[in-house]
This record gives sequence, structure tokens and C-alpha cells, in this order.
Amino acid sequence: MEENNIFKFRKAFKMKTNCSHCELKYMMEPSFYYGAMYVTYGLTVGISIITFAISTLLFKLSLLQSFIPIVIVLILTAPISLRFSRIIWINIFVHYNPNYKKTIETEQ
Repeated sequence: MEENNIFKFRKAFKMKTNCSHCELKYMMEPSFYYGAMYVTYGLTVGISIITFAISTLLFKLSLLQSFIPIVIVLILTAPISLRFSRIIWINIFVHYNPNYKKTIETEQ
């Protein structure tokens, strides 16, 4: 991501074009990160279940009352889940090589 502050919503979807370490092109194909929406869905469902369990078991809120903390937590964690979902999505298709710089140096 280009912006380090995750709560600047205007720049939330802006990404660097290439990796500064290995020159990997992040946008491998048009609309590559649309698949990250499925990962975001899974993350938000998990966050919602955990928030619901905490609000009903610890705070003894009713079913309707527990929706307020769920909505608040989802709004607060939206930028974080956006970034994590993109990281998870690209790691499904691209595997990290910690020795990348060493292999480039030995080839030259």
C-alpha cells in the first residue's frame, strides 16, 4: 500500500505498482484483487462471530443489542481487514523467496 496510515480512507485502495525488493508486479492482471473480497468476507464473518460471542457471553447483551458492537468493530477493523485480505490473496498465488537477492547476485 502506498499510504502508511490505514485510516486515510481516500487512499485505502492505492497500491504501489512493484515490490521495492524483488520488483514483483502487484497487479498481475486487471482486477486481480477482486478475489480478495472473498477473503475479506471470511475475515469479517470471523470478526463478527468473535464480537458476538464476547458481547453475549461477557457483557450479557441480547441478540439485538449485540449488533451495535458488531457494527462498531467492523467499521473500526475495515481498513485492517482490507489490507490483510490483499496480503492473504497475493500470498495464495505468489510465494515469498527470502533468498531472492542472493540468487540475483550470484547470477550476475
